[in-house]
Amino acid sequence: MVNSAVLVLNQNYEPLNVCNARRAFVLVDRGKAEVLEHNSGYLRSPSYSFLLPSVIRLVYLIRRPRPQMRLTRKEIFSRDHYTCQYCGKRTHDLTLDHVVPRNKGGQHVWENLVSACKPCNHRKAGKMPQEARMRLLREPTRPPATAFYLFYDYLEREVEWRKFIPGWEVPNGYS
Repeated sequence: MVNSAVLVLNQNYEPLNVCNARRAFVLVDRGKAEVLEHNSGYLRSPSYSFLLPSVIRLVYLIRRPRPQMRLTRKEIFSRDHYTCQYCGKRTHDLTLDHVVPRNKGGQHVWENLVSACKPCNHRKAGKMPQEARMRLLREPTRPPATAFYLFYDYLEREVEWRKFIPGWEVPNGYS
């Protein structure tokens, strides 16, 4: 339970990051943060029992640059909602596919990478989608670095976080 996820908000209620419950408890205990929502679990000691935090807010403002989305496998799969962009199958057993293959000049960029299931990726192989007679369900784009995209993976199970994440509803075209 001490490794459960806790949403950390800035003083102005802007979502900053996610930490574990142990780290959140230390921040609250030292007076650096306050608890806004509690989890269902407890942190127990021999003589005390404390509710675990689920959402905390820092008591001071953190200034930081706007986050940028990093180009990683996990982010591509998250952008595509773990859905094959050729057949529409939802699974966690996905591969990355270069729409324009690298051997034909395709680059390793957001606009050229999609999630594909293994059968579709094998069928497309090193061909262009038109050559393989395959169509993309959605054109790949760089996702905006909004709180929705940064915390999307947590929003399904952490219901109490939703009121702190602007735009947590699934945007158009991402169902």
